[in-house]
Amino acid sequence: MDSQILEFLQADRHAILATNGRQGAPQLTPVWYIYEDGVIYVSAQTRTVKVKNLRRDSTVTICIDGGRGDARYVVLYGKAELIEPGERQRDFRWRIVRHYYDDEAEAAHYYETVKDTVGVIVTLRPDRIVSMGFG
Repeated sequence: MDSQILEFLQADRHAILATNGRQGAPQLTPVWYIYEDGVIYVSAQTRTVKVKNLRRDSTVTICIDGGRGDARYVVLYGKAELIEPGERQRDFRWRIVRHYYDDEAEAAHYYETVKDTVGVIVTLRPDRIVSMGFG
């Protein structure tokens, strides 16, 4: 992967996760994520529509854009896998939360508000990546 794209994906940007809804229309959700070693990880509460959709159809698209004033974007396509509730899921949830806070104490405070909700980690090792605006 191009180093510019890798750097872009490792920043604390928001992503839009798209799953296939029951009626065929895409269901879109803004999410936090981390990108490590070719895999994107997203935390999600178990009872959400996106998780229900993924349990039925694991096809997923994730779009990360540069934000206001930055026309770059990366879109990742593939089949998601879920890390079910447990120690590994909790570890990823903490790492995702920590990624979005400069201050560890603030991250810990936020994590305390979500740590007891039942969740999964959506993982995607993309089959295809499309990008725009890099080199």
